[in-house]
Amino acid sequence: MSRRVLIDLLCLATFALLPLLASLLHEPFLVSLFTRLAIYGMAAASLDLLIGYGAMISFGHAAFFSLGGYVVGVVGFHTSQFMPLWGWEGSNSALIVWPLALLVCALFALVIGYLSLRTTGVQFIMITLAFGQMLYFVLSSLSVYGGDDGILINERNSLPGMDMGNPVQFYYLCLGLLVAWLLFCRRLVGSRFGFVLRGLKQSERRSVSLGLEPLRYRLSAFVIAGVGGGLAGILWANYAMFVSPDMGAWQKSGELMAMVILGGVGTLLGPVLGAAVYLGLEQVLSLWTEHWLLLFGPLLLLVVLFGRKGLYGLLLTPLPRWRKAPAEARVVNAEISEVRP
Repeated sequence: MSRRVLIDLLCLATFALLPLLASLLHEPFLVSLFTRLAIYGMAAASLDLLIGYGAMISFGHAAFFSLGGYVVGVVGFHTSQFMPLWGWEGSNSALIVWPLALLVCALFALVIGYLSLRTTGVQFIMITLAFGQMLYFVLSSLSVYGGDDGILINERNSLPGMDMGNPVQFYYLCLGLLVAWLLFCRRLVGSRFGFVLRGLKQSERRSVSLGLEPLRYRLSAFVIAGVGGGLAGILWANYAMFVSPDMGAWQKSGELMAMVILGGVGTLLGPVLGAAVYLGLEQVLSLWTEHWLLLFGPLLLLVVLFGRKGLYGLLLTPLPRWRKAPAEARVVNAEISEVRP
């Protein structure tokens, strides 16, 4: 069994057995914390699909996170005001609201991606940031939906066969969707589409000479990533029972990007690990000081400087290689000394 498979299985086992561990330790807060990890891990992994495999550094990815959550919040608001969607009393069902939210996110990503992907580099970063901020101010201006204060959600979306109000059942739902999303992304990047996307990342000119259309593949990846971010926003709205424009602020996009860099760019599971470390450090360091980001910054800098693939890459690096390096260096130095006159 390879080291990568072993690490993946250990991570999955840790998440799967977490409710049992929380029960044994009498710490129900762990279930809530790991629910947040699963949701943010999905959002970060969807961003990694853009950055790690398509070289599309989007600084407005939180827009999809907020848009997915706001569709849930708006539908919940109308349902609580006895104005259900299209007059149907069952409009609070997840089987209706979630596909609708994902469709809205996909259409928004299609429009934004079509306009943004005509640029590259810094221009692409700034355009995605601009569109994200535009959505942020639009949501802030919706006074009927709370404006800057956001929307309180009275109840979670219903799902047949599940008690969405049960924290453990909701946690396993988030975990199952996270695993399904990671498997889908892994299958995607290993397909012909994924190879083309990585080929465009390495050399767009070579890919174009082979007859490929960069816009079509990059736009498809952008829409898929937007749907992933929207799904994370849907789960967050049901978890927090609250949505606000801050979900789409540029600071949130920065947090997602920090999770990707910390965990490992282009690894898919790395951003989930990065989300776990980021949120874990937030919980621990914020007990000491409210300026915990001052302590987190140097850690992120060290990972960028010394971690080729982030924390996930460090876990994949075999320990014997670290120990053999000095010995190999001594052998080379000895051979050089013998050659010298």
